[in-house]
Amino acid sequence: MRFVQHDLGQRSKGEVVEVQLKGNAANVRLLDNANLSYYRRGQRHRYLGGLARQSPVRLAIPSSGHWYVVVDMQGLAGRVESSARLLPRALPPLREAPLSTVPSLLNPQPPPSNEPDENLVYDVFISHASEDKHAIVRPLAHALKEHGLRVWYDEFELRIGDSLRRKIDAGLARSRFGLVVLSRSFFAKGWPNYELDGLVTRSVSGEQVLLPIWHEITKQELLEYSPSLADKLARSTATHTVAEIAEEIAALILEAP
Repeated sequence: MRFVQHDLGQRSKGEVVEVQLKGNAANVRLLDNANLSYYRRGQRHRYLGGLARQSPVRLAIPSSGHWYVVVDMQGLAGRVESSARLLPRALPPLREAPLSTVPSLLNPQPPPSNEPDENLVYDVFISHASEDKHAIVRPLAHALKEHGLRVWYDEFELRIGDSLRRKIDAGLARSRFGLVVLSRSFFAKGWPNYELDGLVTRSVSGEQVLLPIWHEITKQELLEYSPSLADKLARSTATHTVAEIAEEIAALILEAP
């Protein structure tokens, strides 16, 4: 019996071989070493494949080992030409870089310091627009507190009669991390932008790490407001839940020196 043999070499389980046929239908068999020997002697053998009437034919390698593709015209009339190749494997799933890989929004590395800052009493300062409190900010602030963080959030800190500017300035100056919830409402407000100016200033000086969160806003909208903010690693409420964001931020802050 005439046949064409394609030696695939040593292959791994899960790899896919693609067989191209030109001409008639043909029998296509995927065989390991032992079953190729049985096939060549006309004995019973095990294989993957069968009668292929269309091309290409794709077969998955069932186990690691040395494999072959055999194409023959047994029981068929006509002629066929064949070729075989291994398809490239898919890349690993794309994963977002963890927030811990970026020490600050604007600086590649904050300046080293061996001296603890006795004035820092908060782990994170949350800057936001009041319109976003119910959907994200309030549950995020409580989730961060449940992770054991000291959180500056206006509902936790402000009391009747407090000076708003003085309280915000103190919170900004005494927080290790600045969390800013960027949204359409945020850009339309005065106080959030005042806070953002303070956060960016401290980030540039290396005194604070700035962590942006996108809420119901597109990258194009953010680009129109601030290209530097749009270009930085962030988390979005469109792709992450509040619980997931809080867990990652807490892990980053608790692991930070």
